Amino acid sequence: MTFRIAPSILSADFARLGEEVRAVASAGADLIHFDVMDNHYVPNLSVGPLVCAALKPHVKLPLDVHLMVRPVDRLIPDFAKAGASIISFHPEASEHVDRTIALIKENGCKAGLVLNPASPLSFLDHTLDKLDLVLLMSVNPGFGGQQFIRSVLPKVSEVRKRIDKLGRDIWLEVDGGIKADNIAEVAKAGADTFVAGSAIFGSKDYAATIKQMRDKLSVL
Repeated sequence: MTFRIAPSILSADFARLGEEVRAVASAGADLIHFDVMDNHYVPNLSVGPLVCAALKPHVKLPLDVHLMVRPVDRLIPDFAKAGASIISFHPEASEHVDRTIALIKENGCKAGLVLNPASPLSFLDHTLDKLDLVLLMSVNPGFGGQQFIRSVLPKVSEVRKRIDKLGRDIWLEVDGGIKADNIAEVAKAGADTFVAGSAIFGSKDYAATIKQMRDKLSVL
């Protein structure tokens, strides 16, 4: 299995965002994760398409955009134009989930569906074959620096079974409380892509932290 580490800029120093993104790219990141919050779907406000467009020239890595917004369709073309490679959304924020998936693909991006800790896996029953990524939240969305919710691990395993049964190349991403101490356990459950915010940007040495995470994954 190929493992990918996606530092979340939500935990970066926003006064030096371009420098921060270049730093984690040099440190060995595979993706740059954007947490987009609107103060409606989640109780916080973060970045929009202008920030995505401004950072795009600073990094060659794919931009992994997680939309925590409602309504969601309006912003999809804007983030696609701003340079997003992957756009993920919460089914609860869409009036028509299948239509939103199609809209992401029509705008040239890979499509992901995000499930909160208490969101049912039934959202995948009629959508998994259309997705490029499933993102499972291991915290409740809205804020960085939260503790990992361990009860999500069986959910990760169940989604891995569904992906393997389908036989398509669908990434299984986990976001929330990921750090070197638990990344191997999450990988054993079936995840292949890991969003880490404060664990990376809160450390003194980004390269050393990412290497530590990879070392934990290398023994699996």
